[in-house]
Amino acid sequence: MKKITVFITFLLMTFSSIIAQEKSDKLITPPYLQKGDTIAIVAPAGILKNREATIEKAKNLAESWGLKVVLGQHLLNQNNHFSGTDNQRCEDFQDALDNKNIKAIWSARGGYGSVRILDKLDFTRFKENPKWIIGYSDITAFHNHIHNLGIETIHAMMATSLEENPEEIIETISSFKKALFGEEMSYSVSLSEYTRDSNFSLSTAGIQGQLIGGNLAILTSMLGSESQMNTENKILFIEEIGEYKYSIDRMLQSLKRAGYFTKVKAVIVGNMSSIKKNSTKWGSSIEQLILDVVPENIPVLFDFPAGHEADNRALIFGRNIELEIDMENCLVDFTKD
Repeated sequence: MKKITVFITFLLMTFSSIIAQEKSDKLITPPYLQKGDTIAIVAPAGILKNREATIEKAKNLAESWGLKVVLGQHLLNQNNHFSGTDNQRCEDFQDALDNKNIKAIWSARGGYGSVRILDKLDFTRFKENPKWIIGYSDITAFHNHIHNLGIETIHAMMATSLEENPEEIIETISSFKKALFGEEMSYSVSLSEYTRDSNFSLSTAGIQGQLIGGNLAILTSMLGSESQMNTENKILFIEEIGEYKYSIDRMLQSLKRAGYFTKVKAVIVGNMSSIKKNSTKWGSSIEQLILDVVPENIPVLFDFPAGHEADNRALIFGRNIELEIDMENCLVDFTKD
């Protein structure tokens, strides 16, 4: 098996709060957090049944970093599948968006439900005073929509991630804290034999582009709406959980037909977790399935530790990155330049 060591470095520039957009494709960076800042924990999607202890853990974690924590008024409400009614979940998220004293909004969990409140939200004050929106999975709906508003977001752990084995989420928590506080982050990852890397060496300058993406099913559900992203000259990250291979292929084919892969610079594949077994075998690995859909001239990196596994490293969506590779390793720099 071919092994490629990938070194990933986030150079999070510590400019004061927000810098003006110099180019149409350069996103605004919300202010990094400092001790004494306030973070809100809200539940825009799935129900948090019997998870009071988990929320308390999340609160304690943030407070251990010197942050103040406020909880959404309806955080632990229950409305069938959801953590409260659409209006209740929207109210909590809107309050956090509008409150200037809240510097980050941390999703308690994903599941499903964010898209149901997306069009109910007013982002006017948020655009005037951007703050970090944090989460993954179903929170991809917010990542996509806010990307189109021109503001960076953080794809990272949620409160329910703290239910994992503590020894398995050390890097998950560490990378989240570094992203939140604007510290330099670096990863070293060994990739699989399926990595399509030949095109990386075509340019000594490497492959450059904004990192975008998220959960595959949610990316597909955004198609045709104002939350659909333009992938041209971008680097696309995808991850998924609990789907059949044919479902993953169907979603990828939908993105392909919508032009998602036509001018994308590269694809980074995170965790493809708990793939279901169909009675009729698909006939290839999940990696080969992806390679068959993405055009041959597009580099594809596999096994990046982000998604629905305990080791879920933080990513800055909307951040300009550069990918470089030689015969032995790949260098990935995240910068604001």
